[in-house]
Amino acid sequence: MRIGIPAFARTTLAELRRGKRDSGSGTRAAWTLAALLALAGTIMSLHASGARPGEPQAVSFQARDGVAVTGTLHLPDKTPAPAVLLLPMMSRTQHDWDQVAARLAESGIAALAFEFRRNGGPRPAAADSQDSGDFSDLVLDAEAARAYLSARPEILGGRVGLLGASLGANVAALAAGNDASIPTMALLSVSLDYRGLRLEQALKKYGSRPALLVASSEDPYALRTARQAVTMGDGPRELRVLSGAGHGTVMLSRDPDLISALVDWFQRTLL
Repeated sequence: MRIGIPAFARTTLAELRRGKRDSGSGTRAAWTLAALLALAGTIMSLHASGARPGEPQAVSFQARDGVAVTGTLHLPDKTPAPAVLLLPMMSRTQHDWDQVAARLAESGIAALAFEFRRNGGPRPAAADSQDSGDFSDLVLDAEAARAYLSARPEILGGRVGLLGASLGANVAALAAGNDASIPTMALLSVSLDYRGLRLEQALKKYGSRPALLVASSEDPYALRTARQAVTMGDGPRELRVLSGAGHGTVMLSRDPDLISALVDWFQRTLL
């Protein structure tokens, strides 16, 4: 990569080479050159890593039990900004959220999609019904993602919402119930009880903060859960019922208006 030197920088270099005795001029020239070199180093580093400003960034962080978590961060043009954590379904990956994350960033909201420790990449759809065991450790992944965002200078730490699908929706509800600083969340195809991750107590702890619940009409358990969930807790609960849209993040591709509705929700409750 070739980086051209602008005219004012060439003037600065000439001044330094002539060894000007004027301390004010020399100091200004030295600081200008230092700033230029730092900028050039940053540009070359970005080029070497293949990253460009505004492009999604691969990130990693550690949960408090030592497990490494990976994800992708989408930043808006203007920062610091509020953010949304995107929690996947069990048998799917963070990339289900790619279009949502891009739209959020375009609207001025950062987005971090991450992989649950149990996912590790695409698996057959049947895997979601075959897994067993304790899923409470996934809440640690969500907590770690929340802490990671709070440490980023581009993020307004007190304005981080959660968006989860299926298992990710239950994890989001538990994480938000445990963290009073989460101001808003949206839950796609949430369950009353996803293998021990129970919704009712989490929403009661979530209290007066707003929540959006989305389910499709032919997904009976998720629809029944969503209708009951609007009565849980004393805060505003908004219900959106789709038709023929399927389950979890599948609804994003089957309902052309859902992504816009999610972006609108977080614009209303985060910005």
